[in-house]
Amino acid sequence: MHEIINDKIILVGTAHISKDSVDEVKEVIEKHHPDIVAVELCERRYKSITEKDKWESTPVTSLLKSNNAYFLLAQTFLSSIQRKLGKEHGVEPGSEMIQAIDLAKEHNHAIELVDRDISVTLKRAWKKMGFREKFRLFWEFLKAIVGFDDEEMEDLDLEEMMDQDMISTLMEEFGTLAPTVKDVLISERDSYIAQKILNCTDENKTVVAVIGAGHLQGIKKHVLDPNFNVDLKSLEHVPEKRFSVLKTIGYLIPVLFAAVILYGFYIGGLEKTLQIFLYWFLINGICSSIGTILARGHVLTILTAFVAAPITSLNPAVAAGWVAGYVEAKLRTPVIKDFKGLSSLENFKDFWNNRVVRLLMVVAFANLGSMVGTWLAGFYIASLFA
Repeated sequence: MHEIINDKIILVGTAHISKDSVDEVKEVIEKHHPDIVAVELCERRYKSITEKDKWESTPVTSLLKSNNAYFLLAQTFLSSIQRKLGKEHGVEPGSEMIQAIDLAKEHNHAIELVDRDISVTLKRAWKKMGFREKFRLFWEFLKAIVGFDDEEMEDLDLEEMMDQDMISTLMEEFGTLAPTVKDVLISERDSYIAQKILNCTDENKTVVAVIGAGHLQGIKKHVLDPNFNVDLKSLEHVPEKRFSVLKTIGYLIPVLFAAVILYGFYIGGLEKTLQIFLYWFLINGICSSIGTILARGHVLTILTAFVAAPITSLNPAVAAGWVAGYVEAKLRTPVIKDFKGLSSLENFKDFWNNRVVRLLMVVAFANLGSMVGTWLAGFYIASLFA
């Protein structure tokens, strides 16, 4: 669907895996010959479309950082769903954006990227989320990865997903899991994209903006408002959180552990101290190694997670998943074929067999296991003093 807002702006609302959307983009651009073709992409997503081989040059070490692992796993999982749905309809994910970019180049129209960097959006959301929302998000993500298979694809409402682009679908689902950040994920992006489109018209240039159908009404409302104006810099700013519960707990754990050891020795001598150490090392190590087993890590990687988790849990600067991931990368280093394979993952088996995905899962699952192990060990150690 498309709407002519005025003599300067035409909005084309698209679905991310729709052949009709691809055709409509072509029809509108060739009919109106705009000065600028604006696409709902940020620089990062634009390069992922136009530089598909970039994965091949990704340093393996960059996959080991836990935040990268979670983000890349989510991105890979989402892309696989897009490909499978696109295959059902004979359309590659993002084809409407590619069509807009190709036509703009063919007719010498300027290309404008009008979406906010997805990493900024997610970072702003992450800063605003509370601990319970973060835990819920991790849990749902874990269930999605472990439970992903062909049968679950049959339960997806294709008609509903065709109503808007996949990124909007992701943002709305994110907003459901974490209601406090819905404004960051949806409303802020509507404002940001609308302002970028309006900025394109400052020199009396005509713009055809290709956007997700889920954003059409929100952006339309803003561009029609003569008083609408937002500071893009403020929407791109990622505020530093002065107080972080998770970081504070991370730094308190070694202090509390040392205090418990001293108190245990004081009231129960060496026997009580050894019990505390035993609970801490066994529970933490077993939970992290279970996570690594779920990720199908190498036997030596599993042993590494078992040994590393109790130690790294006492050092907030190092994570068990980083250590386990380093060993996994050394033992089963991803090759170019694995990176290329990321663009063709479609089912549960593909995920488990790809070395890049396995490495990401080792990092993520070993960390999650260590986190669970830390809490369980703390509970059992506390029971020793009951």
